[in-house]
Amino acid sequence: MQRLQDLRQAAGRWIESPLPHNTIIVLIVLNAILLGLATSQSIMGVAGGWILAIEALIVGVFALEIAIKLLAWGPRFFRSGWNLFDFVIVGIALVPSAGPLSILRSLRILRVLRLLSTVRRLRLLIEALISPIPSIGWIVFLLGLVFYIFGVMGTELFAAQFPAWFGTLGRSMYTLFQVMTLESWSMGIARPVMEVYPFAWLYFVSFILVTAFTILNLFIGIIVNTMQAAHWEEEDDRRAETEAKAHREREEILELLRRTDERLTRLEASRLMRVKQSD
Repeated sequence: MQRLQDLRQAAGRWIESPLPHNTIIVLIVLNAILLGLATSQSIMGVAGGWILAIEALIVGVFALEIAIKLLAWGPRFFRSGWNLFDFVIVGIALVPSAGPLSILRSLRILRVLRLLSTVRRLRLLIEALISPIPSIGWIVFLLGLVFYIFGVMGTELFAAQFPAWFGTLGRSMYTLFQVMTLESWSMGIARPVMEVYPFAWLYFVSFILVTAFTILNLFIGIIVNTMQAAHWEEEDDRRAETEAKAHREREEILELLRRTDERLTRLEASRLMRVKQSD
């Protein structure tokens, strides 16, 4: 039992060490390149067998990595969302590409997403984008409220002359979405409306100021603040790890000094005893 526990600990340390970690990253990138090459019929006609064989070998390495992690961590493996993500991606890769499940073959490119869980910087970036979702939800609610208000106004003001753009509330909100993206909003929508309603510019300009230049900047601000907070947290963790390592080294040095002092004390006592016996 103790031997199995030692084996699991050794497997966990090895799979997280730089060599296998960097090897997995290289294989993920290589796999992405091969998947891109596999889209070319001419390349597959020349080297299709080699590409498929290397792909199968890479998938085997991915499966071996997951197996080692399962051996090392057991049920704790599934407590991490990133581990579950890797498990699903590798599981899809192992599904046969023939028969009724052949549609899953198109999902092979999802293996590239393993970079998100393997590369620490990318993982921190995704976590920084996900963590502000509660705050972003309220901004989405505010944006929807603004769309609803301006949609009702646009329908009431412009539906008679421009039914294709503002004939219904749904059409008005879709038109406003195009205006918010600033895609042909002036020449394509605003100016034709202004030819019939000269003061319509107040409607469009105020909507753009509220949405494109205000609310959307709130999205950016929240995400930037979250990413900065994640960076500070990473720096704090790194500093704490460095301090803990320095503390352990100091403790080891003190322990060595203590043992050396005890040894010198014993040697001194032994020397004095021999001197007394000789006298």
